[in-house]
Amino acid sequence: MPDALPKVSVVIPVYNEEQYLTACLDSLMAQSVKADEIIVVDNNSSDASVAIAKRYPVTIVHEKEQGMTPARNRGFNSTHYEIIARTDADTILPPTWIKRIKKTFLNEELVAISGPASFYDLPKIVKHTSLSTTKSSKFIKSYNTIVRQFLKHDCLYGPNYALRKNAWEQIKNSVCLDDKKVHEDLDVAIHISPFGNIKFINSLSVKTSARRWKRPEAYLEYLYRGLLSIQRHKQLAVKLRGKQLVKKVMEKAFFLEQFPSDFK
Repeated sequence: MPDALPKVSVVIPVYNEEQYLTACLDSLMAQSVKADEIIVVDNNSSDASVAIAKRYPVTIVHEKEQGMTPARNRGFNSTHYEIIARTDADTILPPTWIKRIKKTFLNEELVAISGPASFYDLPKIVKHTSLSTTKSSKFIKSYNTIVRQFLKHDCLYGPNYALRKNAWEQIKNSVCLDDKKVHEDLDVAIHISPFGNIKFINSLSVKTSARRWKRPEAYLEYLYRGLLSIQRHKQLAVKLRGKQLVKKVMEKAFFLEQFPSDFK
């Protein structure tokens, strides 16, 4: 008899996401294999986000402390099943997302998995620039390559990752809580890595909004804060500072060709 697929709880932190939440939840309703529970974490929304969530078969929980990390923690701690899958309210999941997560976790050596994302709402004017769909997905893949070189394990990417609930129970009281000092997803990856393998699956891709990435410097900020996350955990002795540090990282990611003027 084949192994039974594990049950999956999906967690979606939400703060004023009325423009995006319907598409996200519709994509979860359209899964070929359904999630076993969906938890929407309302993080003090003042718009119609909660009203929209109530139209769907989801559990709504509330987190008063503002921030992605407190909202994520509330959601993770509210789950009931073996696998916790996390996504963002502005993300659209492919129909096989839950199915692939369940099947992948039949590998008992895996503690967490993740994948890249492409943008679905780019303005026409930037379709063929550095923000193009292909390059945006390539950026996340390159970022994972950098993390793996430094930490010797893959990273997790916020809109698109899943981890074992029993591993979360081991790290939930030690994860970092300041969103300004760490990437919440990378922080989880660092804390969870001693409990099993983390696998970044390039083909496990989702679609997400480009709203946070419309400025080229957002890419630099993302990588720089990633390095701060690594520094905070004493996994990397960083000797360079400022532009020299960013330049070294960008060279590893083959990113200089897209923003050469930023490093002159």
